[in-house]
Amino acid sequence: MNRTKASFLALALVFMTSLVVYANDDSAHSEAESFVPGDVIIHHVLDNHEIHIGNFHVPLPIILYDEANGGIVGPFSSHHLAEGSNYLGYVMSHEKIYFVGEGNEIVHDEQGHINAPKPYDFSITKSVVGIFVTVFLLIIIFSIAAKGYKTREGQAPKGLQSAVEPLILFVRDEIAKPSIGKKYERFLPFLLTVFFFIWIANMLGLIPFIGGFNVTGNIAVALVLALLTFFITAANGNKDYWMHILWTPGVPWWLKVPIPLMFIIEFIGFLSKPIVLMLRLFANITAGHIIILAFVSLIFIFNNLYGAAGGFGVSIVSIIFSIFMFCIELLVAFLQAYVFTLLSALYFGSAVEEHAHEH
Repeated sequence: MNRTKASFLALALVFMTSLVVYANDDSAHSEAESFVPGDVIIHHVLDNHEIHIGNFHVPLPIILYDEANGGIVGPFSSHHLAEGSNYLGYVMSHEKIYFVGEGNEIVHDEQGHINAPKPYDFSITKSVVGIFVTVFLLIIIFSIAAKGYKTREGQAPKGLQSAVEPLILFVRDEIAKPSIGKKYERFLPFLLTVFFFIWIANMLGLIPFIGGFNVTGNIAVALVLALLTFFITAANGNKDYWMHILWTPGVPWWLKVPIPLMFIIEFIGFLSKPIVLMLRLFANITAGHIIILAFVSLIFIFNNLYGAAGGFGVSIVSIIFSIFMFCIELLVAFLQAYVFTLLSALYFGSAVEEHAHEH
């Protein structure tokens, strides 16, 4: 019972801290400016060129490639472009960088967008930092675990090794072996890497006061992970796998010639696999962040509508629901890593499966 109370108080402290972070982040706006929850949520969910840690804004390096200005520009700190400042002829609006020239006025089109060319942006953004932190944690965790296997060979696992080993065995015995079969060892390194990368990145994104990372909620990151699975599947597909896509044995010939209907269906299914992987991971992780931020935004909305009393009154309900969603997100963080790894293993299994043909 004491542990339950302690856990609940810890979660409450985390979310009270996060509320302070969001409140302080918005304090930079004028008091007369109305609170727009959509803008705040999108700002925290999408990628950007700085990291917010409490009241501190940590600028990140900007690296551009602009052929019209001699190629590579930078690196330089993103604080030079803060609040619409012009630096070296570049300005930033909604995290997009434009070249307008030094001393020139910013021209907007009918939709309100800046009418200027955009250089290629290779900056170290918040998501990139989140990837670096996740990879660093992976290296540290598995270096310690590997050292434990070497120094304690043949003995029971201890420390961090004992925490990691059940998860490794889970991926091997419950995902790789049943889904792939006897050739599972060929794909096990990738499956372990993608499982732990997604899980740790998801857990990192649930700590709001260290920057609000949303690594796997970035559609570009989810797309790269899905494409890795897609290319590994295609590269390891055997004759039976490709024959099933190109000709589909056992299906009446009139569904294959003169109009290759079955081929079109199978090929669309083949191409849709990475899209399904990407959207499932991206949508589930992003939705969780949006829901939690929406509950937090209720405090500021009621504060604007009914004053401090309204904001304080709804904060009790908001914190309770935020803690509930936070607990759900702890499960989702693991579940999405499991689902992505399981589907990848199923795709690999279908690619290397050997079919028994009847003669």
